[in-house]
Amino acid sequence: MFKKLLIANRGEIAVRIIRACRDLGVSPVAVYSDADRDALHVKLSDEAVPIGGESAIDSYLRIDKLMEAVSATRADSLHPGYGFLAENEDLAKSCKDHKITFIGPSPEAMGIMGTKISSRAAAEKAGVPVVPGTHSPLGSPEQALKAVKALGLPLIVKADSGGGGKGMRIANTLDDLGSAILAASQEAAGAFGDPAVYLEKYLDRPRHIEIQILGDRYGNLIHLGERECSVQRRYQKIVEECPSPLADRLLRDRLGRAALALAQNVGYYGAGTVEFLVDSRDSGAFYFLEMNTRLQVEHPVTEMVTNIDIVCEQIRIAAGERLSLRQEDLELDGAAIECRIYAEDPAHNFLPSPGTVTELAEPAGPGIRNDSALYPGYKIPVHYDPLVSKLIAHGRDRDQALRRMLRALKEYRVGGIPTTVSFLRRLISHPEFVAGHLHNRFLEDHRLFEEKNDENSYVPMLGAAIEHVLKQPTPAGHVRPDKVNNRWKQGGRPGFYSRKW
Repeated sequence: MFKKLLIANRGEIAVRIIRACRDLGVSPVAVYSDADRDALHVKLSDEAVPIGGESAIDSYLRIDKLMEAVSATRADSLHPGYGFLAENEDLAKSCKDHKITFIGPSPEAMGIMGTKISSRAAAEKAGVPVVPGTHSPLGSPEQALKAVKALGLPLIVKADSGGGGKGMRIANTLDDLGSAILAASQEAAGAFGDPAVYLEKYLDRPRHIEIQILGDRYGNLIHLGERECSVQRRYQKIVEECPSPLADRLLRDRLGRAALALAQNVGYYGAGTVEFLVDSRDSGAFYFLEMNTRLQVEHPVTEMVTNIDIVCEQIRIAAGERLSLRQEDLELDGAAIECRIYAEDPAHNFLPSPGTVTELAEPAGPGIRNDSALYPGYKIPVHYDPLVSKLIAHGRDRDQALRRMLRALKEYRVGGIPTTVSFLRRLISHPEFVAGHLHNRFLEDHRLFEEKNDENSYVPMLGAAIEHVLKQPTPAGHVRPDKVNNRWKQGGRPGFYSRKW
């Protein structure tokens, strides 16, 4: 087993990996940007190394800075987490050059599966059906127009590298296409350091179902069942669950065999996820979407129903251990649901809401897990993805998991910043969600984005606060506001308290 592991990431996933290191007796080393000096992963690690400026491109996307941190701390392994450079084969190669172990697949497998275009080709070679699309990154407007003629509209523009819903735009018309390509390319460059994009035929309201796999360095591969990730916003998953409400044993077996065939074809080892689109109207039809050669944000739901610590398994596999589990040993125990908590304001088009956490009440109780980077007094930076925690509920079945999740969301309190907690309460209470009728346009079809603050409820509190201030003694040298302008007096501004905000 490794002695010292450097975590090339931040936020809740860095905290999650630190805890896995503790369980394995490995010393965790953190890196941090200027914006993350007070982050929780910095506080929890044994050592922490500064790696640059506030933006990701000046810090977490700098391989040279990460290798300097490796050398300075004498780490013997590196875990990339997810996002940033997690699927960058150059990072894996650099680890090899510096004689440390990369916690992930081989650079060769990453090169094939780490970009969507090459992974689609590998899927076709393995006999797995793929969504029709272009076979190379777009290089010119003429190439895009040629694709439109071959594939038809609508199309979806996708970043060749990375994931997490970034670098994706829909083009419904030819007029949309140019701006969609530009926006997706710019977002991909900022998030992953790679502006390459390609086109796929846009499928209407499919279900997004993925298979978690594990493989050791000796050719042993298993899958850990499926996760349903259909409920998305801006192509980013916000609620995931295991098992899928759609999948029966037959579909699970078919998806699992397809995922393992693909992984076997490229000599894959480590943890990975093979993602599929499943036809909502014909659950027998599915298409390969992409493979993530890394840990997934939603891995906890699989951990909860399989009782397998996927992060520890990743580290053990990288250390040269064999899989301790065979496919026939796999059993799914109950159901689990994950809600991603973002520092965003649902009442204002989900604008990011960085700021200071003034108070924190995290949910607890049977079946509840919270993977979080928050603490009271923590200042959430503006420079990164606004995901701040992942709330997971496990139950003996989906109904119990849903009830526990609703209870946990009602208990969750984050003071000082808007979050998506109230939005998630409405979402998982929706009758169609409860029924499991999910697809990737669920939020739009059920108008769940239309959240408004009930600002009328704040008006009496505002009035009471003003009255309280006006009743306080006036300090020497100060002038009461009601003496300066009578519009601050109750009734001085007609309709102020009764106005429908």
